[in-house]
Amino acid sequence: METSIIISGFGGQGALFAGQLLAYAGMDNEYYVTWIPSYGPEMRGGTAHCSVIISDEPIGAPIVARPDIAIVLNKPSFEKYEPLVKPGGQLIVNSSIVEDCSARTDILVLYIPANEIAEEFGSSKMLNMATLGAMLAHWPVLSLAALEQSLADHLPVEKSHLLPGNRQVIQRGYALGLGVNVGESDLH
Repeated sequence: METSIIISGFGGQGALFAGQLLAYAGMDNEYYVTWIPSYGPEMRGGTAHCSVIISDEPIGAPIVARPDIAIVLNKPSFEKYEPLVKPGGQLIVNSSIVEDCSARTDILVLYIPANEIAEEFGSSKMLNMATLGAMLAHWPVLSLAALEQSLADHLPVEKSHLLPGNRQVIQRGYALGLGVNVGESDLH
């Protein structure tokens, strides 16, 4: 099993932290992982992204050109990564910001109102957790419990007060993801 994931959004939406959390969860559960963040001027309001690979065997190359899963948190990310997802893959769209709908019928598309979910539990900065929860609902590369445990283990101390809210956001995203049957793709 090898799963490649790209997470992309505006700087400040937590795309890089979401990828880092997946990498930590993979390592904590004895998988091979890679995490490649994109740093640079895009961190100041442009698009920031990272790629993650989680595998039960050594990873040959850390580059992800056609991901199994793409999590897109803004419109530029949707436009860039929606066509690149492998057939049979998964696209998670932050429908709070992205109004576009995918025309693809060969992938599962989950429209998750990530900003609204995060705000409901305290802070829009947790929107990335809603998309991770939704991803795991149909592509259980890791268990929900493994993700939540890694969040507790790796969340910076100065943000530990956000742990309960982050857990609730993950669980809500997961529940919304479960509400979509394979073949159905509209939570918009």
